Amino acid sequence: MNSINFIGIAASIIALLIAIIGHEIMHGWVAYKYGDMTAKQNGRLSINPLVHIDPIGSVLVPLMTYFLPVLLGASSGFLFGWAKPVPVNMQTVIRNGGYNAAMQVSLAGIVYNLFLATLFAVILPSIYTPESKDGFLILLAISLVQINVVLAVLNLLPIPGFDGAHFISYLALKFRIFKVAEFFAKAEPYGMIVIILILMTPLKIPLLLWPVSTLLNLLLS
Repeated sequence: MNSINFIGIAASIIALLIAIIGHEIMHGWVAYKYGDMTAKQNGRLSINPLVHIDPIGSVLVPLMTYFLPVLLGASSGFLFGWAKPVPVNMQTVIRNGGYNAAMQVSLAGIVYNLFLATLFAVILPSIYTPESKDGFLILLAISLVQINVVLAVLNLLPIPGFDGAHFISYLALKFRIFKVAEFFAKAEPYGMIVIILILMTPLKIPLLLWPVSTLLNLLLS
């Protein structure tokens, strides 16, 4: 593996950490705006990455998803992972802001990811040159666009335990459709199984790859 590959891997890992850590902080920050002090009291509104890194989700899983396909003969792997969930007391949020506030907390991480992807898609043309195309800053910007788009699309899917499902649950509670919220609550322990099924089967094509490629083409065109 040459130095350019090392630079690309480093850029991708840093981009992943920026994406997943910021995603979690935003959940806690919006909850804090609605009077929930849980994340702040636990030191989880800090930008210090050490308080957010999950040994499995932030280290082991990204390494496996990137290097295992390479070891099996693929040209490259993909980066997937997560940070420690920021603790949020939704009862406080709902008491102070209603179900609309709960929906805002649910979507805060996705909004952050889409904002970051859009920001670096706008910045990229101004810093890109043929001579710098393999440089760290260019690879970091590209990774920030790609990884944030993937995380946003993935979290928008109504997978139990993920942001999209949380949003639908609070929307259903707002309109007193309790069965929908009950379904997602009961199915939440199986969310990771659903994710694995999507990533390891052809389901990833319509549910993940098509919307991701569409959004990337829109941002980078």
